[in-house]
Amino acid sequence: MSGVRAVFFDLDHCLASPDESGRAFYQPALDAIRAANCGTLGETALESALEDCWTHSLEQVAEIHGFSPRMYQAGWQASLNLRVAGPFKGFPDLPELLQMKVDRFLVTSGFRTLQQSKIEALGIKDWFAEIWIDAIDELPRTGKKAIFEDLLRRHQLEPEAVLVVGDSERSEIAAGNALKIPTVQILRPGVVRSDAALHHISDLRELKALL
Repeated sequence: MSGVRAVFFDLDHCLASPDESGRAFYQPALDAIRAANCGTLGETALESALEDCWTHSLEQVAEIHGFSPRMYQAGWQASLNLRVAGPFKGFPDLPELLQMKVDRFLVTSGFRTLQQSKIEALGIKDWFAEIWIDAIDELPRTGKKAIFEDLLRRHQLEPEAVLVVGDSERSEIAAGNALKIPTVQILRPGVVRSDAALHHISDLRELKALL
């Protein structure tokens, strides 16, 4: 593609793996959901739902698997104050971002404290023109579509001059498609390929060919 002026990047499963800190880091939230299950889901269905927590947001998992309000609130409360304490490396190709001669924007969804701590641990704050956290624990919720619209307007960007890069069909890919922004799904380990995205890449090195 030619004429690309900006790229809107997702964080989790795009620039860094959510389980880089180890699965024990998130275990309190998963244990809280399990304890609140109280027969809502059978054991097999519950294990499937908990495994999906590694590749989907809590909101998405709750909707897909039919969590009870009690299960959702238990996971929510246990996740509110999670914070990455140690250094985060991100995926090995993360430094490729610095070679891209376009305006870079980071738009990530999740609990604000957790997402902010990941950004700080990665040391990438200065790599982006703007960083937005679509905080699910703050109301009113902004949503990625509204954030993308705001970025287009304020930076005078035409949709065709932007790429949206991420993993989630339901989140950034859907938001980009709704705004007619070309979408790129990055197929990190565990990410299921979606035909909803216009382009597919395996790593950030391949993204440079689209720029």
